[in-house]
Amino acid sequence: MASPRTITIVALSVALGLFFVFMGTIKLTPRLSRDAYNEMKRAYKSYVRALPILKKMGVSSILLRKIIGALEVACGIVMTLVPGRPKDVANFLLLLLVLAVLFFHQLVGDPLKRYAHALVFGILLTCRLLIARQPEEQPPEKRILSVNGDEQPLIHEAAPERGKMKVS
Repeated sequence: MASPRTITIVALSVALGLFFVFMGTIKLTPRLSRDAYNEMKRAYKSYVRALPILKKMGVSSILLRKIIGALEVACGIVMTLVPGRPKDVANFLLLLLVLAVLFFHQLVGDPLKRYAHALVFGILLTCRLLIARQPEEQPPEKRILSVNGDEQPLIHEAAPERGKMKVS
């Protein structure tokens, strides 16, 4: 049976991956929701207006929206389907994207209700990354303590009786 840690990572990976595939697709095409697509177009125009350095670098609102949408779709697919280390890389990239989007929302002065979903999904991405990066806990009989190059069982496991400690 899979450990609770594994189940949590898989569930978060699939849910987050599907969410970002959906959101990225909305940024790229009006097929899913014309209203949401038009709202994204309007929002990205305000982001580029609020950050003139993007215009100086030649980044238009269309290019910014398409780059972020494509990254969200690509990373969402990796989070959903690809096993191993690439999931963590995709998770990290999505976390950076969420931070950028939160920055843009703050820059234009959007109310909290406009970017609350980004906060929530940023927290979920952070949790998934922290859980995934935690080392697997070893079974109790395998735990050892290395002292001066010698491997010894942990003191509470080496004690001959429960509640008594071996002192050397």
